[in-house]
Amino acid sequence: MGQTIEKIAVSRGHEIVLTIDKDAPEYDISVADVAIDFSIPSSAVDNITNCLNNHVPIISGTTGWLDNFEDMKRLCSDQKGAFIYASNYSLGVNIFFELNNHLAKMMGNLDQYNVAIEEIHHKQKLDEPSGTAITLAEGVIEHTQNTQWELDKANQENSIPISAIRSPEVPGTHTITYNSSVDQIDIKHTAHNRQGFALGAVVAAEWIVGKTGVFTMKDVLGI
Repeated sequence: MGQTIEKIAVSRGHEIVLTIDKDAPEYDISVADVAIDFSIPSSAVDNITNCLNNHVPIISGTTGWLDNFEDMKRLCSDQKGAFIYASNYSLGVNIFFELNNHLAKMMGNLDQYNVAIEEIHHKQKLDEPSGTAITLAEGVIEHTQNTQWELDKANQENSIPISAIRSPEVPGTHTITYNSSVDQIDIKHTAHNRQGFALGAVVAAEWIVGKTGVFTMKDVLGI
């Protein structure tokens, strides 16, 4: 993702002043106008904290660290910083999120349907389920009688089962299924490559410069 983001950013006229990995020497993040973090769950909070403490707007695409999300929001407010977290920066996926919410609203009172989510990703993905699948489940929970999601469990009352599959060379596929005894409704998003995720992150980075607050991709896209 980092290499893809760098290529897209440069193609759009931006300069990469730092590239940081786990073996990077000590660095000064304040030389950057904005930072994009696609790291690992154990590093995300430190990376976000460093940016906010140095008044550098931060775009976070790392998932699996959200137990600390409220702390990061408070830090952003205290530092009068700028911060976007998204489980997925793909412009198409963010449209898919809205479609998922709309369908969930329509299905909310139809208790004959059981809902399930499946996500498929490359084997290098460290978290299960994906942050995108969790966001989709939260959208369904908001508009239906379901109260929770569970990984790799059959349908239980008021619970959304999520299946996580790891397969070589799959950038990301997410399917929401509503199934009844008489029919089935599916909506699906399939990423063909990582370009969409990277482009969305760069667009978000362009948008956030000069702003203050905690934002989402809805703000960036005006939806």
